[in-house]
Amino acid sequence: MASIRSWLSIRTGSPFSIANIPFGIISTKASATPRPAVAIGDWALDLAEFSANNGFSGLSTIQPHQAVFSEATLNAFAALGRPVHAAVRKYLQSVFLLDTPFPDVLKNNKSLQNSALLALKDVQMHVPFDIGDYTDFYAGLNHAYNVGVLFRGPSNALQPNYKHLPVGYHGRASSIVVSGTPIRRPRGQILENPAAEKKVPIYSACRKLDIELELAAFVCKSNPLGAPVPIDEAEDAIFGVVLMNDWSARDIQAWEYVPLGPFGAKNFGTSISPWVVLADALMPFMAKGLENENELLPYLKQRSEKNMYDINLKVELATSAGNTTTLSETSSRNLLFSFPQMLAHHSVTGCNMQVGDLLGSGTISGLEAHQRGSMLEQNENGKTAIKLSGGEERKFLEDGDTVVISGACGSDPNALVGFGECSGTILPALKS
Repeated sequence: MASIRSWLSIRTGSPFSIANIPFGIISTKASATPRPAVAIGDWALDLAEFSANNGFSGLSTIQPHQAVFSEATLNAFAALGRPVHAAVRKYLQSVFLLDTPFPDVLKNNKSLQNSALLALKDVQMHVPFDIGDYTDFYAGLNHAYNVGVLFRGPSNALQPNYKHLPVGYHGRASSIVVSGTPIRRPRGQILENPAAEKKVPIYSACRKLDIELELAAFVCKSNPLGAPVPIDEAEDAIFGVVLMNDWSARDIQAWEYVPLGPFGAKNFGTSISPWVVLADALMPFMAKGLENENELLPYLKQRSEKNMYDINLKVELATSAGNTTTLSETSSRNLLFSFPQMLAHHSVTGCNMQVGDLLGSGTISGLEAHQRGSMLEQNENGKTAIKLSGGEERKFLEDGDTVVISGACGSDPNALVGFGECSGTILPALKS
């Protein structure tokens, strides 16, 4: 995508170029009320202040609905639909253009610049949606295979259903937190000696605390109970995408997951990045995902083979000793199923999706060791240590470790469509 020049100074390499315009919820010391904003460069445009001062005077589409920019979440704005989201984004881009057709809206309006353009370092970010339900899928084929090999061997690594449908489970929406929120090490039942003949658990702090590199999509369109979302309409129900770290207690999970799957091992915390990149901003970066040799049932077939986002993803680990190491670099193309396919499958039984529902992609891993999106894969369930900068090692996360996930589309440093960061620091477990 060619660079678009803005009258606002935007540093080279910013994930929030004028080509992006992601949406989030902010507050400030001067105004503690959460409200919508967009990110551009190192600034947040306060949409409540912007709309209250005739900022949307050049966009008739949104004028009857400007109350959505006074809400504490993005739910009301998202419910207006993809055409409105696209129109608002395009209009805001035009406002920031070097040769903007609306110079008096903001470019020449110093008063509104001073009140509505806020430095990102000075704003507090919040979970952008009121999330009613959260579903985590398992669409990262390479991750699923690697983990399957660890526990079942190569011949049974993938279950028979895996390539026929997006495997998923219902997560816990209440423990989804915004980037920067510390994560408390959980306690639960674990098997201290899994090889012992008699399986008796102990109550312990998690000893195998792990990360999961994921994306997640917010739903912006509801469907009635009993009426599935057709695959050709599912794309219009995706508002936008965030980075996600679905923190995982591997030892708690290993004991509890049979026969119904993850429970306490996943419900103690899920981190997401604060800025939601609109689906429309990601459309120029659609690409073909992983090959599925199975013939999908019609309700999962998409018209285009280019149904995956091409997002460059990175995971870094910073220790309390001050050392930072890149754990993984991979691409979101390493998914077997897309978000529209996940939504179509989620609703095929008649499940009624709601605005603000969150869909996690599952852990994203490439084929190479340095592309694996979890520590479990990298160390083969604790068999080998991961070498870190400064001579440190890790098998799983230690207290004080900070994990930072970042991601962006594109190669032009002046036209990146990025997500910022999704970070969290591990706090010690509470005393029993």
